[in-house]
Amino acid sequence: MWTDVKAVLFDLDGTLIDSAPDLGAAADKMRVDRGLPSLPLAAYRPMAGAGARGMLGIGFGMTPESPDFPAMREEFFRNYEQCMTARTYAFDGVASLIASLESASLAWGVVTNKSKRFTEPLTRQMALFANARAIVSGDTTPYSKPHPEPLFEAARRIGLEPVHCIYVGDDERDIMAGKAAGMKTVAACYGYLGSAADTSNWGADAHINSPLELLKLLGRG
Repeated sequence: MWTDVKAVLFDLDGTLIDSAPDLGAAADKMRVDRGLPSLPLAAYRPMAGAGARGMLGIGFGMTPESPDFPAMREEFFRNYEQCMTARTYAFDGVASLIASLESASLAWGVVTNKSKRFTEPLTRQMALFANARAIVSGDTTPYSKPHPEPLFEAARRIGLEPVHCIYVGDDERDIMAGKAAGMKTVAACYGYLGSAADTSNWGADAHINSPLELLKLLGRG
């Protein structure tokens, strides 16, 4: 039980929200527009945490080294902007988790590698984020995760020392960033892990298989 925690910071995609349906749809529209057959969401979901790189990799077998990648990425971004919240929703239990944190007077916030081009409109449109004390995007600071600076920035905005924060994420780089920032870390094992992920090797302080399990770690479950 962690009794010295005063704030909880979360990754966004794959931790608080399931954005895979909209990310996949943005890439799949590109396929259909080119006369290619549509792919099922199940094909895109494991790589949703990798954003454009992951979606274009699934949809077109494309890597960032491809000469066409920048143009394809921008087309993907434009598609995604048109559907960011059409099919995106909070994971089961997240709304109750946030309500419990707020009722316990625990601050909370978001630290994501998603660029503010998408983070800001998405979080404005979803009521879940109305009381977030900090929302730090991948380009808010000069660094992105696994560098700890975005987590330091979130702690500064909340007004706490990092040692009093925990960071919850569904990717190894989340745990790396949290540890580098001196925060306790929690691996969200329900996120976009993919079949090859082995969270036991990440070095997280704890693992949860559903959002509400976090409350047990805080002595509120």
